[in-house]
Amino acid sequence: MANLQCMELLDRANTAAYGNPVPTAVSMRVEKGPFIVVTGHDLRDLKELLEQTEGRGVNIYTHGEMLPAHGYPELKKYAHLKGNFGTAWQNQKKEFADVPGAFLFTTNCLMPPLENYRDNVFTTSVVAFPNVAHIPDNGSAPKDFSGLIEKAIELGGYAEDQVFKGINGGSELTTGFAHAAVLGVADTVIEAVKSGAIRHFLLVGGCDGARPGRNYYTELVRQAPADTVVLTLACGKYRFNDLDLGTVGGLPRLMDMGQCNDAYSAIRVALALGEAFGCGVNELPLTLVLSWYEQKAVCILLTLLALGIKNIYIGPTLPAFLSPNVLKTLVDAFGLTPIGTPEADLKKILS
Repeated sequence: MANLQCMELLDRANTAAYGNPVPTAVSMRVEKGPFIVVTGHDLRDLKELLEQTEGRGVNIYTHGEMLPAHGYPELKKYAHLKGNFGTAWQNQKKEFADVPGAFLFTTNCLMPPLENYRDNVFTTSVVAFPNVAHIPDNGSAPKDFSGLIEKAIELGGYAEDQVFKGINGGSELTTGFAHAAVLGVADTVIEAVKSGAIRHFLLVGGCDGARPGRNYYTELVRQAPADTVVLTLACGKYRFNDLDLGTVGGLPRLMDMGQCNDAYSAIRVALALGEAFGCGVNELPLTLVLSWYEQKAVCILLTLLALGIKNIYIGPTLPAFLSPNVLKTLVDAFGLTPIGTPEADLKKILS
């Protein structure tokens, strides 16, 4: 419950500073000319960099968990915030290699830079690597990103526009479906459920990683029937967020709710829908399918359990603290279910 309060405070801080996110299409095209890629989670760092690069001829691209920044009105108003670069965090060593742009590492979901792009990387806040330039905090004043900006100008960027693809071949992503956006169309959602247009909601979220088995989440989303809606958040969405799932009941079938901490948005939406339908969250046509990797994902899982949410699917492997006895307790008390195959799990979820 303390974690829930922390997520609520962070949501309030972000929306107070940058506005409520709105649904936004994000291109994976990188335009010619100097550019900087910002990865991590820190929206304040991105805002200060946007201010300092305005009018400098340097375009800004998000990466990884920074993708949801495109939905915030006070960030998307900058014309040089162009799009999203690359896919999942664990692909950085391949995707960042020999790129003629500069990189800003703000928080976690990072790989140690390789020699062939290390000189293009700048770190800030809690991030640091040996022999990598670091931009220190500057008290209450904005950080000085001049070195990063000059590096981007020196590198020059691509000579021609480049079109990159997601892991499934798509070249456009969407984001901005936080609680304000979804609850803003609550009447449409409720009517679509009552009419039978939407049979079930799948919240497919959590962390990504390189270990085999995570293609389960791609296949689960790909095989989900046309009368289902997929809500997603955190970096695990890069497994499937470039898929075009179309619409249902006047709503997009794939809705990115934001960063991992934006699980708060999912909780707000679930509680509001439960109230609208006069039932508890566990009686809603909603199933959570989570991928875990590190402590933050486990913390969010424990928050969901503290709220009494049951029948959560989790994988691709179980956290180490889930000993046989602990797992049995969570299965018995909360219906926690290790993932199986996409086909079998969808059949069980939708039965």
